[in-house]
Amino acid sequence: MKLDKITVAKRYGKALFELAVESQQAEDVYNELLKVRQIFEDIPQLGDLLSDVRLDLNEKRNVMDNLVKGFDGIVRNALEVIYQYNRMYDILLIIDEYERRFNDRNDLVLGSVTTAVPLTKEQKAKLTQKVANQLGYQKAELTEKVDPNILGGVIVEANHHVIDGSIRSRLEYLRKELRK
Repeated sequence: MKLDKITVAKRYGKALFELAVESQQAEDVYNELLKVRQIFEDIPQLGDLLSDVRLDLNEKRNVMDNLVKGFDGIVRNALEVIYQYNRMYDILLIIDEYERRFNDRNDLVLGSVTTAVPLTKEQKAKLTQKVANQLGYQKAELTEKVDPNILGGVIVEANHHVIDGSIRSRLEYLRKELRK
């Protein structure tokens, strides 16, 4: 039975995180994984290339050797295991899972906030604290997006939750109710 990408990412990410915690290297591993993420974001086809069983093994090995030479210990070993099981195309999902677990352990939630106009520092600080409290975390980090199409209000996405307080969605709801 072939496992889906999400299941694979959760298993590898969990195993990697547990090993890092056990070795008291969770933060160091996290910082190294951010570097790996950047490489794979800069070269989007790299994961597919390293996972393609049709390609020459020596060429893939050379690419892999260049990739891992900048890493040591847990991260290097994890990359090798992921490579050996032809799962390099899942590396970003694996890193995302590790990051989610790392942030949960540090009582931090990551997310985004979309507004029609840029938020002031005070507004963002209040909103960030409110989101953290509402989702049961001590801290939240929200990346800002400005989308004038929402007309006003905010849309917050964090930890698989969407809090839509936009005027656009309220107007759509009212239209739907009036049509009944």
